[in-house]
Amino acid sequence: MKVPDKNTGVPIMPILLVNFIGTFGYSIVLPFLIVLVLALGGNELTYGVLGATYSFFQLIGAPVLGNWSDRYGRKKILLLSEAGTFIGWLIFIVALLLPAHKIAGSSTGFILSIPLLLLFLARAVDGITGGNVSVANAYLADISAKENRKKNFGKMAAAANAGLIFGPALAGLLGNTALGNMLPVILATIVSFFAIIVIATRLKDIKAVAIEESIGTHDVHKVLGQEHKDCYKLTEKEDHSFRHIIRLPNVFFILVLYFLIFLAFNFFYVAFPVYVAGALKWSVFEIGVFFSVLSAALVVVQGPVLSFVSRYFSATILIITGCLLLAAGFALFRYHTLLPLYTGLLLFALGNGVMWPSFLAIVSNVGDGPYQGTIQGFAGSAGSLASIIGLISGAFIYKAIGVNTFLLATGFMVLIAVASFSLRSIDK
Repeated sequence: MKVPDKNTGVPIMPILLVNFIGTFGYSIVLPFLIVLVLALGGNELTYGVLGATYSFFQLIGAPVLGNWSDRYGRKKILLLSEAGTFIGWLIFIVALLLPAHKIAGSSTGFILSIPLLLLFLARAVDGITGGNVSVANAYLADISAKENRKKNFGKMAAAANAGLIFGPALAGLLGNTALGNMLPVILATIVSFFAIIVIATRLKDIKAVAIEESIGTHDVHKVLGQEHKDCYKLTEKEDHSFRHIIRLPNVFFILVLYFLIFLAFNFFYVAFPVYVAGALKWSVFEIGVFFSVLSAALVVVQGPVLSFVSRYFSATILIITGCLLLAAGFALFRYHTLLPLYTGLLLFALGNGVMWPSFLAIVSNVGDGPYQGTIQGFAGSAGSLASIIGLISGAFIYKAIGVNTFLLATGFMVLIAVASFSLRSIDK
């Protein structure tokens, strides 16, 4: 489907800026959220459920936002989404100003206080309106002629990845000031408000159009902590039932692998911050540097490294190799010195950087064209469900077995590597 002429000629710089701001604001929370939870009286269970809260509410809100963006226009929904993020940050600020007196606990060790309840509310508000990145992608697709779409989404990915590199680093620097965790939150609030101004004043109202294929850009944020659920409609009809889709060749197998990959990653995403902030006593600065370096390494691997190796190796080989590198990286995260931890970071970046885009390429080969959007929609839902289950169960598992949680993630990646041998027929 050709983009209507009335959308051509719309400048892309404002939407690139919106996407940079969105990922920058999201990534600021990465280094200090666990430190904040521990400081407010919470523990690993509180942190895991807090992470799952965002994913759960985004799973509910994303389809609604996608429908509204098609019906009422991308700009209005971008404003709504960014307003939700801004309100979420304001609630964060209020939470930091209140005393951290425990108001509830349970036999499982789950702990709550008034500030922590406000953090849950903030993540819920941000999650249910959390479509700014995905709707921005849809907006860019609307204004891009088909022949320019790949180039424009390359720019969008670069803007998003830049935000993910600078966000954690700046959060780490600001978290070391006299204001502590308050300053990164204030900055995130200001950045969010600036995004609202940019959307309101710089973005043009355009005609929303149907999209022929997935517009996923393989951004780092797709595999770095939170999966931003897509908030746009494809050309497929809505009556494609799950029962019919999973009967298509290889679809059920792909959905299971998608689920397991996200499950393994989310065991890491809940265990690593708790481990380094709790057991190793890393500061916000040290956590920020780690995530910033990880983001930068992923950008390099998903760019020139992947472009080089994909010329010589099939997607299946890259998936298997990437899973084994990830398995080794997860195992190294059990140690407490910098050398194994940063070696694990390098293996994580290499493994993830070649595995995930290659796996998405395999997913795009499953099913005929008319079913592609539906299949990818179910795959995204499988990833969201795995994120919720993984973050919550991972917190309980970490409480029970500590750093051996990383070995569980290692086992999952080895299992996925073995199962991925069956992808050869799809790859061909």
